[in-house]
Amino acid sequence: MKRKATQQAERTTKKTHVEKPQSDAKSKKRSLPVTSTAPLQDSDVTSDEEGPEELQDEESADDKMEGVEETTGSQQPKDPNASREGHKAQRALLAQRRAAKPHSELLTEAKLAWSLARKKDISKEERTKHINALMDILRGHVKEIVFKHDASRIVQTVVKYGGQKERNEIASELKGRYQELAQNKYSKFLVTKLIRLCPQHRTSILQEFQGHVRRLLLHREASTVLADAFELYANAYERSILLKDFYGKEAKLFTVTSGSDEEQEKSKKGLKGLLEGADKDRRRRLLSSVKDNLISIFNNPDKGSVSHAIVHRVLWEYISALNTLEDEAEREKLRREIFESCQDVLAEMVHTKDGSRVDRKHIVKTIKPHIERMCIDEEAQLVLFTALDVIDDTKMTAKSIVSDIVGSATNLYTSAQGRRCLIYLVSPRTRRHFTPAQIKLLAETDSIRAQTSKKDNDVRAEEIRKAASEPLLSWITKLGAEVVRDPGGSLVVGEIMLNTDGDKSAASETLLKSIARPYPSPDAADPHPISLPHVSRLFKLLLQGGHFSHETKTIVRSERFSSLDFAQKFVDIVGKDTTLAMAKDEGIFVVAALCETVVNAGKDGESWFTPDARKELEAEKDKRGMSTLLSQVESL
Repeated sequence: MKRKATQQAERTTKKTHVEKPQSDAKSKKRSLPVTSTAPLQDSDVTSDEEGPEELQDEESADDKMEGVEETTGSQQPKDPNASREGHKAQRALLAQRRAAKPHSELLTEAKLAWSLARKKDISKEERTKHINALMDILRGHVKEIVFKHDASRIVQTVVKYGGQKERNEIASELKGRYQELAQNKYSKFLVTKLIRLCPQHRTSILQEFQGHVRRLLLHREASTVLADAFELYANAYERSILLKDFYGKEAKLFTVTSGSDEEQEKSKKGLKGLLEGADKDRRRRLLSSVKDNLISIFNNPDKGSVSHAIVHRVLWEYISALNTLEDEAEREKLRREIFESCQDVLAEMVHTKDGSRVDRKHIVKTIKPHIERMCIDEEAQLVLFTALDVIDDTKMTAKSIVSDIVGSATNLYTSAQGRRCLIYLVSPRTRRHFTPAQIKLLAETDSIRAQTSKKDNDVRAEEIRKAASEPLLSWITKLGAEVVRDPGGSLVVGEIMLNTDGDKSAASETLLKSIARPYPSPDAADPHPISLPHVSRLFKLLLQGGHFSHETKTIVRSERFSSLDFAQKFVDIVGKDTTLAMAKDEGIFVVAALCETVVNAGKDGESWFTPDARKELEAEKDKRGMSTLLSQVESL
């Protein structure tokens, strides 16, 4: 038989849930590895914003007291007064235990001020008042209490809402303890905040990690602190402080990373700066130290440090340094050894700028399962572009990379990164879609390609284009009418039509049938494609047969696309009535381009533009582009 629940006269009410505030929109986030399916845990989401108003230990103690029952042989209901007295005694005992803890009075006073300072619905002036009061309580005791989970949250609140004076004061008090703080699961958030918000103390904080960087990168708590500091907040000189540990003991003993401006500038060069002027034996020792330290990271992939940008930077510096070795056999041997040590984890590196630089042919199989994710990643896609640029075996490239990119076209054309991947297959490094900075970054491998590749660059690009042409044109034939209605999709379709090889009649028919319906559309919710500016520009581009060059002020026509064939299909599929209706409104430039192509080809198109039709166009002569159209009509 079940025992009846104890009747309680005064049951403690449950604490209301306080919703976590949104993270600061200005805060940066580290890149997410393409192998990851879960969102990156933001190490700057701090514990000072977690939980209800009281702290967890107080709540859990009250909950425990609430469920305590005295076990007796009797099943009769207990006296409510006796239960209430028992709770009072337990609370008194709990209060005594708290009072016996170090700094209990200080923490009790700080919690009262903290509960006021962290409120969301107070003015800036009132919050500043409470923060100043809280700082007066904590001043001189921060180092003593910061390792406690509740006190750490209090200090973080001061750093978050306080002024630069309060932040610098806390950073100064904690000097000498940052390595220990970074390894604590509560105070690590405070270290990240101070690195971000106290730039004048950032260098001294990072210098406390020197000599322990590799160990901290393998530490569960500290690794995120170093990763955030390196990738998000540190400048070139501050990054060099963290990188120095990978260069070995000799670099640590005989080089300087602080001091004069000249020494700091040399430090910014990293491994390259250390190797400048070094003799052959010293270069070999430095490179050996870097290699051993990298392998120690690669041998512990479960620690998560392989995905951090600091490791990728060291690997890129090492690979770059190998390229300067005079002995080609030694260079290839060392390069092969480092790739063999990290080939199983290369897919976790391609999401950062430095990590994306080091991949080559023999790791294509490793990244193949992640092609689509890499296409939409700003840095990882550089690996794919480099693979297309440097691998001579284009059959393997077409099978392993090109087919996967084209197969994901429907998911890629809606993002700028995905569009670049599709366009790179048929028009690599075009200034129309790639910035000078991106082209410069891709060109970094050109010097290496000249040494390792036997195939002409134009031949390789042509073979990649041919491999991509048929499936891309088939994609347009199937989905072109839908794709062109997207502004980005129309850009992709234009480049594919102009630059691919093969029969484009089916793709052209799909595009033209999409605009052959009556114009204008009777349904405002479903406008005619020509009413969309980007679709109108696309058809003008195809009727011209190429892009307009601002340098030569002429149309640069594509050798792989016949604008005359497209114009003929336009006439056959779209028809006279729809074309003339377009000419009076939003399709003026499209019809003008059609007339120009017909004139240049010496064809007769005058029959469509009867005297009555011309009068209707002249009545709209004030419209933008109508004068251009009328001049083309006169040339027919």
